[in-house]
Amino acid sequence: MLAPLRRHDHQATNAESPLTSLNSPITPVGQLFIRNNGDLPEGPFDVETWRLSVTGLVEQPQCFSVAELERRFPVASITTVIECAGNGRALNIHPTDGIPWGLGAVGCVTFAGIRLADLLQAAGLAPGASHIRHHGADRALKGGGPAFSRGLPLEKALQPECLLAWSMNGEPLTADHGAPLRIVAPGYPGSAWQKWLTGIEILDHVHEAPGMSGLDYRLPIDPIRPGDPVDPGRFEIIGEMPVRAICTTHENGDAVPAGTTIDLEGWAWAHGTPIAGVAVSLDEGRSWLPASLTAPATPFAWTRFSLPLVVPASGSLTAIIRATDAKGRQQPLEPRWNPRGYCNNVCQRLDLTVLG
Repeated sequence: MLAPLRRHDHQATNAESPLTSLNSPITPVGQLFIRNNGDLPEGPFDVETWRLSVTGLVEQPQCFSVAELERRFPVASITTVIECAGNGRALNIHPTDGIPWGLGAVGCVTFAGIRLADLLQAAGLAPGASHIRHHGADRALKGGGPAFSRGLPLEKALQPECLLAWSMNGEPLTADHGAPLRIVAPGYPGSAWQKWLTGIEILDHVHEAPGMSGLDYRLPIDPIRPGDPVDPGRFEIIGEMPVRAICTTHENGDAVPAGTTIDLEGWAWAHGTPIAGVAVSLDEGRSWLPASLTAPATPFAWTRFSLPLVVPASGSLTAIIRATDAKGRQQPLEPRWNPRGYCNNVCQRLDLTVLG
């Protein structure tokens, strides 16, 4: 039996998956992390009456029900990793703002819907169009206004992997995951995958609203340390997420019998870039053992890694797990700090207890 999600102390529902619940190539919907900022819209969610508008810099403004989208446009699907930008925040040495996610704010899911590009092209993009803004039906915890709004560069929105989805793993979206319609933007942080979608607005500039301004979902252009002056003008919006690997067969504190061989397995991903290798160190990074890899289901799905390890006769066993992608990007051994703790892809340290 899989362990339940681990809920974080927040007024809105925010919960992550225990890593050993992520052992399947496709994450069951009930085991997928939940990230919410406000109150969910009230159901039921009727696909015949729920409306999506397309406005802004378009030649023909559009308005469709979810059912009309399915009838008018070709249906597409993708199996992809979805990951919160704050995944790994709790691994920072110095505290930061934000929910203290461990490593379980991630999953790999099959989404189905229509390609976002098909809808945008049907509306006709006007000269100067460069970005899209998302509107959702969730409401702020205080005041009742919109809870959250993000957007995407138009160049990304027009890529074939980006969808308007109404289905996860062959079933309708659940309320926590954006029913009845959401954005799917593989490679980008989950915050850009707007849920409970009611509108798409085409802009000639970056969408600037809570969630897209200041330090929200932005990384410093230059390295920054705790206590350094912060210049918001030297931050850029998070686009492609970094490379990462997690072990899903063991968690910190697990007991392993002395002198036996255990299979250390898990997932690595780089959000559309192939994984070049996963390696494990048992001596604090002085030497590395290469793991074997199994090809992912799609370019945006995760890659399985596996490595047999001999448990020592006594003492302890600490494994450091590091992924490298085909662009040569590698997980760091120490966290790279930023004020909001985003994209902390420091190598996972797995501390196991040896029973001898």
